[in-house]
Amino acid sequence: MRKIIQYLQNVVSIKGSRILTFSIPHVFKALQMLSNERFVSRATFGKEIHLGQGSVKTLILHLKETGIVDSTKSGTFLTEKGHKLTEQLQKIIPKECTIKKGVILQCKFNHAILIKNYSKMIKTGLEQRDYAILYGSEGCITVVCKNKKLIFPGEDKECFIGDSKTRDYILEKLSPDEGDVIIISSSDDPFVAEISAKNSALWTLASN
Repeated sequence: MRKIIQYLQNVVSIKGSRILTFSIPHVFKALQMLSNERFVSRATFGKEIHLGQGSVKTLILHLKETGIVDSTKSGTFLTEKGHKLTEQLQKIIPKECTIKKGVILQCKFNHAILIKNYSKMIKTGLEQRDYAILYGSEGCITVVCKNKKLIFPGEDKECFIGDSKTRDYILEKLSPDEGDVIIISSSDDPFVAEISAKNSALWTLASN
């Protein structure tokens, strides 16, 4: 998995480029968009990834230089190489969802990402919080699935015991299995909640 994350980093750090306004989580979101749609226009990229026209043009150029995408008049699309890379990522990060404000998650927007079979790589969850804060998160919690319960790392007590509505929603939307990890990043801005959660998840994979 480190090799895949390094590949995403290579997209960002192609030599000779000017200072960039996008990074690994933006590349990941672009790949997710391309896997869901046959073609994606520059305007759609800009709207969904919150980048200006120049940055979108540079992002697509970098993706093309690494052989992940190609473009026609209809828009940008994944190449065979791009499909394979995206499929590998989606095996490890297969699901995401947004969660409403609750007892524990007190920000307006909360974005959850499922990482398959990674609980043994999580220590206290502080590293995941730090990775999220780098992208503006106002709070980030990490929970693991153990004995059919959602618990904080290193504990056996269910973390959503006082908020069964949120717990049931997470279980329904993400369907975690034993040993899976869920990172939930929070913000009053929906895009910040999402991009900070993505950054936390990707660097968790890169660090283990």
